[in-house]
Amino acid sequence: MKKSLRFCLLACTPAALIAAAPTGPIQLTSSVMVEKIAMVNGHEQTVLKAPKPVFPGDHLLFQTDYKNTGAKAADHFVVTNPVPASVAYAGESSAGAEVSVDGGKHYGQLTTLSVTTANGQSRPARPEDVTTLRWTLATIAPGTSGTLKYRGIVK
Repeated sequence: MKKSLRFCLLACTPAALIAAAPTGPIQLTSSVMVEKIAMVNGHEQTVLKAPKPVFPGDHLLFQTDYKNTGAKAADHFVVTNPVPASVAYAGESSAGAEVSVDGGKHYGQLTTLSVTTANGQSRPARPEDVTTLRWTLATIAPGTSGTLKYRGIVK
C-alpha cells in the first residue's frame, strides 16, 4: 500500500516564487493541482483535483497566473518557479521556459545543460534534474493577464 504524502500547499505551491518587475504592479497567483483520470459521461478524462493527499507517482500541474493592474507596461518581467524537492519536473512547461539544474545559478534549454555525477563525470541533464524554471515575459501591457504552467511528478 502506498504511503500518503501530506503536502501543505506551501510545499507544492511555488511559494518561493520570485518575480522581478522593472515597472508596474504585477499580481501573481500560484496554485497546484493533481491530475487524475476519471470517467466523465462514460469517457476517460483528465480532471484536476486539490492536492490532498498526494502519492508517489501522482502527476501535478503547477500554475502561476499573472496580471498587470498598473497603468504602464512591464517590460522584461521575470517569473521564477523553484521545483519542490519532493517533485520531479516532468519535462512539460509553458512556452518560453528556461530551466536550471543548479538551483537557479544557470539557465537554458534542458538539451543544452549538463550535471556532474557523484563520481565527477558530466552527463546530459534530464527532466528530473531540473530545480527551477524561469520565464522572461517581454512585455505585459496594462490590463493584460496570462498563465504559466509546468508539470511535475511526486517522488
